[in-house]
Amino acid sequence: MLKIRFSVALTVSLAITGTAIVLLVIYGADIAVGYSSDNGEGFIPFDHKTRGMGLGLPAMILPIIAYFISRKESSKGLGIMIIIAGILIITGGAVVIGNADPVKAEETGRNVLSETMPIIIAGLIQIGLGILKIKKS
Repeated sequence: MLKIRFSVALTVSLAITGTAIVLLVIYGADIAVGYSSDNGEGFIPFDHKTRGMGLGLPAMILPIIAYFISRKESSKGLGIMIIIAGILIITGGAVVIGNADPVKAEETGRNVLSETMPIIIAGLIQIGLGILKIKKS
């Protein structure tokens, strides 16, 4: 007989991590559309900073919250989802670094690498938490 164990903490954690993954996929799709369009704008009518705050920031925070909400629950699925979110964040950071215009960065005085490193570190933290979650399961 199959035993199904229901845990509110685990269910909430799976839901918010799933939400983070959806936000990251939408954010990535918007950026991809922007790169392929003539005007450089995606389908979300906000500037890059607003998109980052609205889609990227919650996507970085939610999986970390999910890990701590469900820290006493074992779930390989949640661990895998947290790792996926981390990989998507690191991929997004790598795309930003790879597509940075050095001339524009020099004109504006921006250092793309130093601006993107916190994002990559957050992705690495998520991957680490996902691995911990899997090992505890």
